[in-house]
Amino acid sequence: MATVTFDEATRTYPGNPVPSVDKLNLDIADGEFLVLVGPSGCGKSTSLRMLAGLEEVNAGRIMIGDRDVTNLSPKDRDVAMVFQNYALYPHMSVADNMGFALKLAKVDKAEIDKKVEDAAKTLDLTDHLDRKPSNLSGGQRQRVAMGRAIVRDPQVFLMDEPLSNLDAKLRVQTRTEVSRLQKRLETTMVYVTHDQTEAMTLGDRVAVMRSGVLQQVAPPRELYNDPVNIFVAGFIGSPAMNFFSGTISDGTLKLPFAELPAPDGVSHTGDVIVGVRPEDFEDARFAPAGHEAGVEFSAPIEVVESMGSEIYVYFSFEGGEVNSNELAELARDTGVAETGLAVARLNPESEISDGGTAKLWFDGAKLHLFDPADGANLRHGKADQQAEPDERSAPE
Repeated sequence: MATVTFDEATRTYPGNPVPSVDKLNLDIADGEFLVLVGPSGCGKSTSLRMLAGLEEVNAGRIMIGDRDVTNLSPKDRDVAMVFQNYALYPHMSVADNMGFALKLAKVDKAEIDKKVEDAAKTLDLTDHLDRKPSNLSGGQRQRVAMGRAIVRDPQVFLMDEPLSNLDAKLRVQTRTEVSRLQKRLETTMVYVTHDQTEAMTLGDRVAVMRSGVLQQVAPPRELYNDPVNIFVAGFIGSPAMNFFSGTISDGTLKLPFAELPAPDGVSHTGDVIVGVRPEDFEDARFAPAGHEAGVEFSAPIEVVESMGSEIYVYFSFEGGEVNSNELAELARDTGVAETGLAVARLNPESEISDGGTAKLWFDGAKLHLFDPADGANLRHGKADQQAEPDERSAPE
């Protein structure tokens, strides 16, 4: 096992003046499961390929343990990579695929067989060692690709969107297997995905990237509860956070549908962007009693979606639309169109229906306030966004 350090690591492609990865500073602890997440083109896969030695580092450096690997070839870095497309040899058996890298390294056959058998047992592939990849399911093929990495016993595992070719049900199952595998092996793992649900459920810490720049790195709960800016707030969470225009004056926060005391610790006055997560709304009938920060309001209901375990209610509002370059860029980055509706996640027993007006409630203590000028979280402060690992984020 080993630590990994990106120190001002930069990758700029010829003919493109804008770096694909721009001065990336990131420390990954020994044995940590670190997930890189962000929209397409944000630089997450490029960062992983720089670590693997498949992309040139134009400035800065990359360390694995106490070794500077910036200019080493991939074979000299002691890393193993699992790709999106499995990259298995179709004419070889599962056992031969898993042991092929060791065979090339002229490892003794008895040792190869033992390592393949051990990895197959870990991945529940023992009964499939003599089969060809074409006779396996997608999930089994992905486990073979993982097994090929495991037998090498690398210092660092690298995974580049390994589950994106699987169907939704199999993806959830395999995601659980990846998490269990990493905990069992206790090996440093860097995992790339565009799926924020994958990122939040797998990572000890999650690093959110946008346009080649690291926005925030933190444990999943911290990312969710304390996003450093409007991009992280809007990217993390499903359904996404709602944004409304608001104003702070004379200690009062005015929203399009309510007024409440301005949050403590916010010195900003004037226009703000207010973020409210769908789960911080509720049908007023089921609002917690005695909640001092709770606020009720009436809203016209446009659409109701029953999910069985919860209900999504989409409501309209007047005068609260946000004109923000940051939000417009977020919509472009994530590919999600702005609908002009807010969404609330409600108790499944709610009887709210579409086409009428309903009384909703929201938790005023959980509002997020952002600066309209630069999208910074006004309650987070202007601290360094590329946080170092600390006690909260170090893997157990």
